[in-house]
Amino acid sequence: MMTKVYKPLLKELGLTYPQYLAMLVLWQNDGMTVGAMSKRLLTDPGSLTPLLKRLEADQLLNRKRSHQDERVVELYLTDKGKALREQAYHIPSCVVHASDQSIEALTTLKEDLVRLRDSLQKNQ
Repeated sequence: MMTKVYKPLLKELGLTYPQYLAMLVLWQNDGMTVGAMSKRLLTDPGSLTPLLKRLEADQLLNRKRSHQDERVVELYLTDKGKALREQAYHIPSCVVHASDQSIEALTTLKEDLVRLRDSLQKNQ
């Protein structure tokens, strides 16, 4: 259901939903490592690599090996990737509007879901 809400909005930007999530994280933390992004998105780095390669091919980010540790890959927004942030600015408000829920209700729901996720992870 959420994909149906996001899909037309993201189509304008040329992004899939997983790519949008990766860009959201990078817009907040330009220069982060692939490992840090995978932790933030709760996925393994190997499954992120094809997605990041696509974003790089679309000239939205650059992947660079760390000077301190060649095994570590750092992610940097390109000018095009930075500009896309402005184009994506309206998406959260469109999704909130489509939900017919108040900001307060959505905030409470998010907090409850985070607690549930954390509890499930702790008990694994």
